[in-house]
Amino acid sequence: MRAAELFVRCLENEGVEYIFGIPGEENLDLMDALIDSPIHFITVRHEQGAAFMADVYGRLTGRPGVCLGTLGPGATNLITGVADANLDRAPVVAIAGQGSTHRLHKESHQIVDLVNLFAPISKYATSVREPEVIPEVVRKAFKEATLEKPGASFIELPENIAAAEVAELAPLRVQNPRTPWPPEDRLAEVAALIAQAERPMVLAGNGVIRAQ
Repeated sequence: MRAAELFVRCLENEGVEYIFGIPGEENLDLMDALIDSPIHFITVRHEQGAAFMADVYGRLTGRPGVCLGTLGPGATNLITGVADANLDRAPVVAIAGQGSTHRLHKESHQIVDLVNLFAPISKYATSVREPEVIPEVVRKAFKEATLEKPGASFIELPENIAAAEVAELAPLRVQNPRTPWPPEDRLAEVAALIAQAERPMVLAGNGVIRAQ
């Protein structure tokens, strides 16, 4: 099977329903793999819109919204929406095509160091350099996006890696991250202090709001 097909299987395993984005030459193998997938691809007019749509999907559902761009300017257009999601703690996984790894070392057409661009505005940013690591990379990207505090993950998929043949590999089992919980005796102690206070004041963070 092609690595792009394995990538899509891993997205299906994560429960992805929609991908918002724009097709491009460097992500065509991924687009081809989506033809037989239950995942719906929503074509947008601009990649920034795709990132904001993924952002809103993440806010509304609590599950990572997924957006897709191609290399260079296509990927950089995702940055504003991805940064917004990361700053507002909405789970998002952004994916971008990239030129062949055989030409990343030289001044080639629209080659941009995307991992370093996305690193400051995401919790996890990486490039797939071997097709065999796709299940692990996808699982980690989704785990980091949903782990408290939620935010954005970024995966770069070079065109020659997406087109490469890879052995039949199974996606990794999805495990929901556990939120740390204080000891019961400490909770009881805090509750007693609040109950005894004449004018108690509670400062609740955004995590409390998200957990309802």
